[in-house]
Amino acid sequence: MSAADDAKHNAEKAGGKIKEGVGKVTDDEKLENEGRLDQAKADLKKAGDHVKDAFDE
Repeated sequence: MSAADDAKHNAEKAGGKIKEGVGKVTDDEKLENEGRLDQAKADLKKAGDHVKDAFDE
């Protein structure tokens, strides 16, 4: 996995954490769930890259 991909996934996860936090503060359940979903997507993309790298080696 390239450093750029890793940084992109980490930024995506951080954005999800921020969105989740804003949802909690504003009592917006939809926004909070979107934040959790963004974090899960970032984790899945990162895991997919790790699997891809394992097969490349």
